[in-house]
Amino acid sequence: MATDKKLFAAFSRRDLLKSLAGVPILGAVWAAGIDTTKKSKLEKDFWLEKLNIKASAPPASGPMSGNSLRIGLIGFGIRGEQLMRALGFATQEWMESMAKSAQEDPKDKRLEDFLAQENLNVKLTAICDIFDVRAEKALRSFHTEANPCKRYTSYLDLIHSGEVDAVIIATPDHWHAPMAQAAIEAGVHAYIEKPMTHTIEETYRLREAVRNHPGSILAVGHQHRQTLSFLTAQDAIAKNTLGHISLVVTNTNRNDDNGAWQYEIHPEASPETIDWNAFLGAAPQVPFNAEHFFRWRKWWAYGSGLSGDLLTHDYDRVNCVLKMGIPKYVTASGGIYTHRDGRNVPDVMQVNMDFPDFSTGSSQEDGKEKGMTLVYSATLGNQFDRGTVLMGHDASMELGNILTIYADPRSTKYKDLIKEGRIDPQVPIYQYDPTAEGVDAVTSATAKYFANKGLLWTYRDGKRVDSTFLHIREWLSCIRNGGNPSCGIDEGFEEAITAHMAGLSYKTGRKIEWDPVAERIISLPGEDLDAILLENLVI
Repeated sequence: MATDKKLFAAFSRRDLLKSLAGVPILGAVWAAGIDTTKKSKLEKDFWLEKLNIKASAPPASGPMSGNSLRIGLIGFGIRGEQLMRALGFATQEWMESMAKSAQEDPKDKRLEDFLAQENLNVKLTAICDIFDVRAEKALRSFHTEANPCKRYTSYLDLIHSGEVDAVIIATPDHWHAPMAQAAIEAGVHAYIEKPMTHTIEETYRLREAVRNHPGSILAVGHQHRQTLSFLTAQDAIAKNTLGHISLVVTNTNRNDDNGAWQYEIHPEASPETIDWNAFLGAAPQVPFNAEHFFRWRKWWAYGSGLSGDLLTHDYDRVNCVLKMGIPKYVTASGGIYTHRDGRNVPDVMQVNMDFPDFSTGSSQEDGKEKGMTLVYSATLGNQFDRGTVLMGHDASMELGNILTIYADPRSTKYKDLIKEGRIDPQVPIYQYDPTAEGVDAVTSATAKYFANKGLLWTYRDGKRVDSTFLHIREWLSCIRNGGNPSCGIDEGFEEAITAHMAGLSYKTGRKIEWDPVAERIISLPGEDLDAILLENLVI
């Protein structure tokens, strides 16, 4: 220890200036006679102690012991299959495909990871899908002597069958809230995909149902809340590492058919194999249309467009870090500029969410700095990755599976350290990589990290883990052991209202305002907001 102190004393500010000014710290040329690795460790330890950001795993969810929970699935489409794998159930077709892929590419560990996944101690007892082909595929894979699984053609019959303790809902958006509400009111736990609701009014109805039935656990499928780096970001914000945050920018860029919701239309789709009326529900009654059934995200009647389908991911990611809640004002613009294929939801959208009274802390002593804008932009015609950045007076944070913080050149908090050369604004002052065993405080100026959204995987003990698996496990733990999901009814309410405000602004061309006291979107006299939100449903 004494040697370290002497070494650090010899490690002068002038030396630090030379070593940190754009030179990778592990490859720097240090003062003569000083060990490079030793100095690197000392500087790293200095920053870790100064910033004091805790990179710790979330509290472990409880055990999966006891009686098996009986699960019902409503909707066995693309997302339904993914959710079933997270629950521990994979189709025969997927297993065969992954085995073949692993043979061709030994680095493909998807099947290996699935087989090593923890047993969640559940039985899949019920499937409801209104497309015969999908329902039969599920039964072929999941119905066994050890795990009897029955098909239901009505979601209400499944919920009230007495054969399920909980349901997972992976349907088009316009069915999310009605199905979740029916389950909660029947005393059945519900895991619901995002967006939580399709209309404003049902957002309130679902919240009331959950509040009136506290024994029924509802979780919303924002699995990025399990991402380890986001939890670390929460601690960085709590430590006021960034200073007052005035702007957050986040986005979605996609440039392929799948990203534009041009999903495959099954050749066996017909009025004989699909219960068309059950699909439509409260949507406008139109003749059978296979494209509407498989590509429902392209129409307001069934989906929520960029505002509900994709903005909700990014809004909730930022909300889980900043906890800023519902914006006071939302303005949105955009249009159908690339995919002129009959859709009526935009394929380009820009949304400004203003929080005039929100503060993450200030670099000014009087603490009067307040207010923040969250900007979301999306295009389905370009795939350039712009990342998610939280911009503070003192530092900026790139938020993704890897977390990187850069000091701002005009920072008040870090002003002296920048002047002394201990901070180069071009070099991160903090980096958290959950794939590594430890945390790197400083890294090369040339290292560029592109934030991802934490939707596919996160890390535990340096190992990659399916985020959806962790999110479902958390929900099951709350059912078995008590506690609240990280994305429950309150977080879902904030997500849904924000998305609806964006949709309303896009449709009306005006700024939409939220009254936090009355908990209502401010409307004009005689205005029916849901009617506006859902107008021009089908072309």
